[in-house]
Amino acid sequence: MKKQYINGKYCDAVNGGVWNVINPATEEIITTVPFGDDQDCLLAIDAATHAFTTWKKISPWTRADILRKAADNIRKNISLFAEDMVMESGKPLAEAKGELTVAANLFEWYAEEAKRGYGKVIPSSRTDKRMQVIYQPMGVIGVITAWNFPAYNPARAWAAALAAGCTLVVKVSEFTPLTGMNLIAALIEAGLPAGVINLVHGDAAKIGAAMLNHSAVKKISFTGSTRVGKILMDGASKTNTKLALELGGNAPVIILDDVDIEHVAKTAVTTKFRNCGQVCISPQRFYVHEKIFEEFSALVANYAAALTVGNGLDSETRLGPLINKTQQQHVLQIIEQAKEEKNNIITGGTAQHPGNFVLPTVIEVTNKQSEFIHKEIFGPVMPLIPFSTIEEVITLANQTPYGLSAYIWTNNINHAIYLSEALEFGMVGINEWAPHATEAPFGGWKQSGIGHESGSEGMMEYMEKKLIAIGGL
Repeated sequence: MKKQYINGKYCDAVNGGVWNVINPATEEIITTVPFGDDQDCLLAIDAATHAFTTWKKISPWTRADILRKAADNIRKNISLFAEDMVMESGKPLAEAKGELTVAANLFEWYAEEAKRGYGKVIPSSRTDKRMQVIYQPMGVIGVITAWNFPAYNPARAWAAALAAGCTLVVKVSEFTPLTGMNLIAALIEAGLPAGVINLVHGDAAKIGAAMLNHSAVKKISFTGSTRVGKILMDGASKTNTKLALELGGNAPVIILDDVDIEHVAKTAVTTKFRNCGQVCISPQRFYVHEKIFEEFSALVANYAAALTVGNGLDSETRLGPLINKTQQQHVLQIIEQAKEEKNNIITGGTAQHPGNFVLPTVIEVTNKQSEFIHKEIFGPVMPLIPFSTIEEVITLANQTPYGLSAYIWTNNINHAIYLSEALEFGMVGINEWAPHATEAPFGGWKQSGIGHESGSEGMMEYMEKKLIAIGGL
């Protein structure tokens, strides 16, 4: 059912508001869903607060069983869920199915991690004293997630927090609410008790403020822009609410002259244009050694121009639309800025209608003072920048306030190690485009975020550390 879910019941918005979900490929209305505000959020917080009193006491093995069943339910319904995701986000069907598979894997992973909230015993300097450290669930957690990965983004936060023994109030993006609602259905079918997870859908500013200002909400997990992340940090400074922030990125790619040029070019195009470039860890600034720059550029241009652009439900489609008109205009403005800064558009650079399409665009950066490369493009634009020395490219790569991910392509192990240690980013991939994994910590440096998701670290982000000391023994 495509409604809000509060205290174990599907419901409309308190204020009676509704929201039209738009297909970004056709610009047609898919369906209408409730659109609430802080009133709905307060009801959800009350439900989560009440449910926490029992959920925190449930055996981790029982929580694990529910999470594992949820994973099975996602896999069982993957075709249906994927079609909804394509309709609301525009991404190709194969990408939607892949994302849902990862979401299921996250629920299964945290089903296992739920049993491993280990503490420790500390040897005391006093013979009459014993000390131990235990971990306990924080309480009610607010989770706000973005539209670019409407299954993956919620799954990694929801699964980790539920495994830890927390209860949730979650807000999914208004652009892609159907996928989040489908994940709720999978959890309900798995037997999750009423009030343990509550989904609200509506005014982001009012819902976020309600989470920040309520004393029962111990932490907010947010996936989205750096701009909104800073707003949450400002608010949290007044309420002392803990934050987990997964924010923007501007990932550099360093390609040395000893690589298989054709292989790197082909895989670079596939990775860069995944999800129409709307990926926080998407490779963005391609620094290519000057010795191979011309050959690499020609190959990339050919591969990019050959991508089939269209509706994600078409099996031939490799590049879907951007999420909305605002994002389309943002990307087109960046392309226009690149032109104004005297750079060379090798291929693409224009919109395609109807829908929110921008053709795959490759830009040869001939003006190294260009400002456009320092923006988070979040779209199908691939800037290529020549470099000559390793020290030069390290300086160029680190010239960004973002620090989420970076990529290195070389067959020289010394260069690989030197570069990976010199780059100021939370995740570095060497000769691969997917440094992240369900079982590994995901997080950024600098203005790219606070805290980590995924891996064993993901669950511990939702637990409080407690020292218990016994004296007079």
